[in-house]
Amino acid sequence: MIKRYFNAAIVYAGLALAGGVFYREFTKYTLFTGKTNLAFIHTHYFMLGLFFFLALALLERAFTFSAQKGSRGWVMVYHAGLNITTACLFLRGLAQATQAVLSPAMNGALSGVSGIGHILLGSGMIALLILIRRSAIKTPA
Repeated sequence: MIKRYFNAAIVYAGLALAGGVFYREFTKYTLFTGKTNLAFIHTHYFMLGLFFFLALALLERAFTFSAQKGSRGWVMVYHAGLNITTACLFLRGLAQATQAVLSPAMNGALSGVSGIGHILLGSGMIALLILIRRSAIKTPA
């Protein structure tokens, strides 16, 4: 599992870098100078992707929490939440940078899907922290 966590961290580092480059180049291309959600893709993938999975790799090495039932499922929930959230940031950022007018229904749908992504992200994070705590408590000092 440690290798999987490191691989995920590498993938998210690449996505973070690509997101940062896309933000910079797309806003230059569209001559957009205001604030856009595209800027947050870079930081979301770095912090919630790269650093979170690096921390999981270290915690797995210390406590082997992935041996517990359900740990793999919660990691998948976390991945889904992070990518849904970031996809919504991307779509909203594209609309902002191109100055597209979203209908109230489309605006609400995008916010709703983003909320679902945040719920999955948060619940995956909390569940994994609980699994890690259980393993840490069982591990003798």
